[in-house]
Amino acid sequence: MSPNSNAQDERLIVDAARNGDEHALSELYTLYFPRVYRYILARTGNTYDAEDLAEEVFIRVLEAIERFEWREAPFSAWLFRIAHNAVISQRRKEGARGRSTQLAEGLATESTGPDELVENRLTLNAIMTAAEKLPEAQRQVIAFRFAAGLSVAETARAMGKGEGNVKVIQHKAIVKLREMMGQPKKAKAYAKGKV
Repeated sequence: MSPNSNAQDERLIVDAARNGDEHALSELYTLYFPRVYRYILARTGNTYDAEDLAEEVFIRVLEAIERFEWREAPFSAWLFRIAHNAVISQRRKEGARGRSTQLAEGLATESTGPDELVENRLTLNAIMTAAEKLPEAQRQVIAFRFAAGLSVAETARAMGKGEGNVKVIQHKAIVKLREMMGQPKKAKAYAKGKV
């Protein structure tokens, strides 16, 4: 299926949902919930918060879908802007309470063995800890691109930035993460385009 037919299919589903079609609303939930959940999980690091906030995002979508208007950005940009705002609101509510880092427990698969599971959790926790030290825009790009699986174009639209800007932010974030994770040589090679 071509990108244009995907966009056309998305438009048909969204338009049906805007007109109150429950099947279309259900289809949007099925298509986007996993990506929204992964994005929120990457931003919060807590599976319980991610589940609650992802559900809250879809409640907001349900309440606002009839007011959604097609502009230059796709539906996903509007949806992930709602998800981003939900994360920001949650952080404001939490204030200085701190946050738990349970990201790794939400990403295990059935085929993951005990040794691999422990190694994955340690790596993910280290990455999440390092990512917290990145500037907000870099954390956001990493979450959109790698947790939610958005394309560069979708990320740019969700953030209200140009695609080139997103690529630069992503590059700087990866270089900085590699350096923080103790891989400065790879980070320098990556920066020079050798990796």
